[in-house]
Amino acid sequence: MTIKEIQSIIKDFESSSLMSLELEMDDFKLRLSKNKTETVVTKEQNIEKKEQVETKKEPISLPTKEEWIKSPLVGTFYASSTPNGKPYVSVGDRVKKGQVVCIIEAMKIMNEITSPYDGFVKEIHVHNAEVVGFNHNLIRVGDAHEK
Repeated sequence: MTIKEIQSIIKDFESSSLMSLELEMDDFKLRLSKNKTETVVTKEQNIEKKEQVETKKEPISLPTKEEWIKSPLVGTFYASSTPNGKPYVSVGDRVKKGQVVCIIEAMKIMNEITSPYDGFVKEIHVHNAEVVGFNHNLIRVGDAHEK
């Protein structure tokens, strides 16, 4: 199954009234859920199994050390809303919970990604227009006392 086919399935699922979807083929398993508590993607090759599981935890207001803002979907990372625009955040900027920090484009849909934490941007792990995967580390947020 190709990425384009997977993206098409995700797009159709998002626009449907279904709350969950499981698709299993020979060496591929996809589970989608709109309740955002668990998403599992499994691809089996011979005997080896690889699984990625996302479980959303209640975000804390201020990370004690550092926390990563992760990509909730596969797509293209954009640091700003326009090609030559000012980035939403830069290293050293203060971010608040709910603040837009970047955009992930998937299937020609621009998805604003917001920070689940209050803190300071310590690192931006990806470059503009870079393709990112599900659960990929995007931006590291830490508290003011950390260097």
